[in-house]
Amino acid sequence: MTYRTSIADWPEDDRPREKLIKLGSDALSEAELLAIILRVGNRDLSAIDLARKILHQCGGFRGIDKMDVADLTQVKGVGIAKAAQIKAAIAIGKKLVDEQSRERQRITCGRDVFELVHLRYRDLKRERFSLLLLTTRNRVIAEKMMFEGSVAESLVSAREVIREIIQAGAAQVIFIHNHPSGEVSPSRADHEVTKQLKAACSTIDVTVLDHVIIGDNRYFSFAEEGLL
Repeated sequence: MTYRTSIADWPEDDRPREKLIKLGSDALSEAELLAIILRVGNRDLSAIDLARKILHQCGGFRGIDKMDVADLTQVKGVGIAKAAQIKAAIAIGKKLVDEQSRERQRITCGRDVFELVHLRYRDLKRERFSLLLLTTRNRVIAEKMMFEGSVAESLVSAREVIREIIQAGAAQVIFIHNHPSGEVSPSRADHEVTKQLKAACSTIDVTVLDHVIIGDNRYFSFAEEGLL
């Protein structure tokens, strides 16, 4: 049996939205889930055919995550509105993972940090340096992005780091940044920044627990490697 272009012409049990309502999201394929976000296709393709095309050309959901709205609009049939809808849906998924991670665990090691942030950091095109602000019991108070760009001593302001720690009332802090190359070995600048900021934090009796570098599905922990 061949379906016509419009999903409205499909048997009701095969339509992605009705299928989700009846059977739950786990019963849907990636293309079907994406089709629900798209809502409609175009003159030539149904929403699910367009979803398959997007997933194929972009390399799946992770490939889409690496792209910005302008990149997505290069896929024929995807305009700014559809691209924004897709990016928003992926961002919601990441935030859900963050919330679940924060609720179920304390930060006790570099792996915990990696699990908490890697979905948002591993595919960034530029380096991002952030603070993970913690209580005395290793509970996350907040995550604060300090800047995007190359991590270098001149770009990381110890004064701004101290201000953020004090405003949050944090007792402990973990530094986080990513390497867009996917490699996680720390550079000389990474070592210097860690040393500089640790010294600054000691002046206000705040403990630096770690500096975690996020790469392609892996991480480097200064604490675990005995470098703090």
